[in-house]
Amino acid sequence: MKPHALTFLVCPSCRAELSLSATEEADGEIETGLLTCRGCATAYPITCGVPRFVAGGEYASSFGFQWQRFRHTQLDSQNGSGISAAALRAATGWTAADYRGRLVLDVGVGSGRFAEVVADAGGEVVGIDLTAAVDAAYQNIGRRPNVHIVQADVFSMPFRDGTFDRAFSIGVLHHTPDPARAFGRMVAAVRDGGGVAIYVYARYGPAHRFSDAIRTVTTRLPLPVMLAASTLAIPLYYLYRVPLVGGLLRIVAPISMHRDWRWRWLDTFDWYTPQYQFKYLYPEVFRWFRANGLEDIEIFDEPIRMRGTKPRVLSATARVRERDEQLAAV
Repeated sequence: MKPHALTFLVCPSCRAELSLSATEEADGEIETGLLTCRGCATAYPITCGVPRFVAGGEYASSFGFQWQRFRHTQLDSQNGSGISAAALRAATGWTAADYRGRLVLDVGVGSGRFAEVVADAGGEVVGIDLTAAVDAAYQNIGRRPNVHIVQADVFSMPFRDGTFDRAFSIGVLHHTPDPARAFGRMVAAVRDGGGVAIYVYARYGPAHRFSDAIRTVTTRLPLPVMLAASTLAIPLYYLYRVPLVGGLLRIVAPISMHRDWRWRWLDTFDWYTPQYQFKYLYPEVFRWFRANGLEDIEIFDEPIRMRGTKPRVLSATARVRERDEQLAAV
């Protein structure tokens, strides 16, 4: 953790400022220490460089396991593919210029694949995750000067409302127990005039019905068993590419069809292990944006990717000035 993080971190319970007590530092990072609330006196530990505002992974523990095992797989800096940068742009519509010099929130940072893209673009990014995935993210990118990794719950984030210029969540909200409420917490964390973008799973077509049925079994199996079972996606990929037979198999027993075998293994494990996995239609997600007062809502290709802008709240003086400027232009 960087001491600079105290400028935006607050107690998630009472929103009071935090006091920092460091016990171990290295190269400007607080490796171990304690954050103590100045209001309610609750103490939050800093371990392995990460401030911890939750005790464990709870309902999302599979992701902590997953990102420890596949820590490097999806990082552009490790695979040289640019896939994560392209995926982030497809889901948000934002370019490097939209991140540069801005404070950005990544909800569900995982191994840090998208936070890395923002950092490379010159943004200051805060990545949160409920699980031990934060340890993988910190090892990957946490020591960069413009990256902060925090273990926290999206429903009780350690930030004041209106803290961030941008916020995104790519493939995460549908794994929470209440995605609509999680989205509302994201919006609250963004300043007036800031942007919010998400990607969530779609409920179109028949394939999701079969995978949901399979998940009634797979989500009850031990994670090491599912890790081993997911390796079947590696060779089955070639059978799934066979015309007709493969098309039927992709409906009744979906697996990842990524060309890289590591991604196939990872994505298939990712689909079949989380406790929660909601799926949506475009109108449902659009209503989230409208209900939270977002404007300039844009829908992007491949379900379901959407972004919006939090409206600016003008003071009475600013409204008068804006009215006068409009009248003068007539």
